Amino acid sequence: MTERTRREQLLTFLLTPAVVIAVLLLAVITFRTTFQIERQTKLSVIEATVSLANEKTDRLDKRIIEEDNVIMAEADVTSIGSLARRWLPTAARETPTVVRVLILDPEGEHEVSEFASRAPGPEDDVFRRLFIYRILPNLELTRPPIDELRHLHKVFDGQSYLISYWQRQVGEKKYLIAAWHEVPRIVHELFPRVFADPSFHTRVHVVDEEGRTVFGSPIRGTEYTVGRPFQTTLYSWNLQVALTAAEELNKSVERRRLLEMIMGGVSFLVVVAGVVIVVVAAERERRLAALKSDFVANVSHELKTPLSLVRMFSELLASDRVRDDSKRKEYLTIIMSESERLSGLIENVLDFARLEKGKAAYNFVDGSLTEIVARAVEVYRFRAEREGMEVTLRVQPELPSTLVDERALELAVINLLDNALKYAKEGKRVDVQVASRTGRALEVRVTDYGPGIPLDDQRRIFDRFVRGNNARDKRVRGSGIGLALVKHIAVSHRGQVWVESEPGKGCTFVLSIPVRHGTSDAAAGGPSDRTG
Repeated sequence: MTERTRREQLLTFLLTPAVVIAVLLLAVITFRTTFQIERQTKLSVIEATVSLANEKTDRLDKRIIEEDNVIMAEADVTSIGSLARRWLPTAARETPTVVRVLILDPEGEHEVSEFASRAPGPEDDVFRRLFIYRILPNLELTRPPIDELRHLHKVFDGQSYLISYWQRQVGEKKYLIAAWHEVPRIVHELFPRVFADPSFHTRVHVVDEEGRTVFGSPIRGTEYTVGRPFQTTLYSWNLQVALTAAEELNKSVERRRLLEMIMGGVSFLVVVAGVVIVVVAAERERRLAALKSDFVANVSHELKTPLSLVRMFSELLASDRVRDDSKRKEYLTIIMSESERLSGLIENVLDFARLEKGKAAYNFVDGSLTEIVARAVEVYRFRAEREGMEVTLRVQPELPSTLVDERALELAVINLLDNALKYAKEGKRVDVQVASRTGRALEVRVTDYGPGIPLDDQRRIFDRFVRGNNARDKRVRGSGIGLALVKHIAVSHRGQVWVESEPGKGCTFVLSIPVRHGTSDAAAGGPSDRTG
């Protein structure tokens, strides 16, 4: 491994987690910013809702106090007996919720000095007794200032009462003025006017001290609902206010948060996937570069061996030191055999180079697969016999012709035979069989009886530059492109190639070609006749 390669690997090792961490930090910052914006939005909505609730309670208190001010102006303790005459004519218009007013001496016998009612009847006496014996003890009459307007909101006998009261002093004598606001009238007449919202932007709900609904419809609890008591008048009740737009805003915020989280998560996954793809691609390129380096070394050695033999025997023949004709003939045969082997190696390299550049063209004609395989077997028979191996050929009779590139298929069979002779010498035999498969395809089966191919190698053995573990263990020289060429040739013929093997029981390479007929031009125009 070169220093540059080590630096590149170190840089990749450092940058990959750095990119992932940076993206993760960016996602965290984005989510944090989103939550902060969401929080500020919620606070703004809540503040607006609180302000609206305060405004509505203040408006109701103001309306009731305005009625109290009218009573305060009409109830003149210096002119006892004039209350009914002064108040009743305008009571329905100016004090619609007040039904009874009384003036009494809060000290001594609590004598009622004057009483006025908008609906005179038996209930007046009931109210007088209720006021004197039950309401009066609950009034704050001694806390200064005594002339301050005050309110009592309390339940008596299951009925809610709102009493406005204040004191007036004339000389040494004090008077208590009390006005009874009829609560049902406040709820049914005043609430709708005070809490009305024609635009339907708000929802209002009033509950009593026990949480029972007094006015409006219950509001589904959300983080944008604000509840507060009435400050001055109906202080035992609570007003709940919710912005209808806030509910939609809440849903919108949740949808946006979910969308941003999904987008952030997807972006993170895309970046991580991209980094993984880049790292895997870089590692694949590194391995491919190493395989190419091995390929160059192996091809150089493969070319060197036959060249050395050709040169050695050529020099022997040229020096006239070989007198025996049989020896000369043997040396010439070796030279021819090694020349053919050298030509095959060069053809392999050239064909593979054309394949890599996408320029591997094929010339398809109707031909006999049997004749092609027979020629390839004859080419390798001499080499096999010289290395002590037997090559047998069995052909199924009356096989149909098919569209083939004769040179390419012969090269494919030669590569399969070369593979068997290299890695299965201990089997001493290679069987070649040509047969038809269901009449739709022709198969060439090259079987050796060597050590076989492990399952892991079977998955990769047809990839370029890949050589099996057996080849490396036995230190058998090879280029790693022979089986890749066989696969390309098979695919270009619209066929396929595969291996059948069990470790220790040899292996069988199967080249399957479909039966096709047609002209050379028609075949050459097919999509599988050219790569790239």
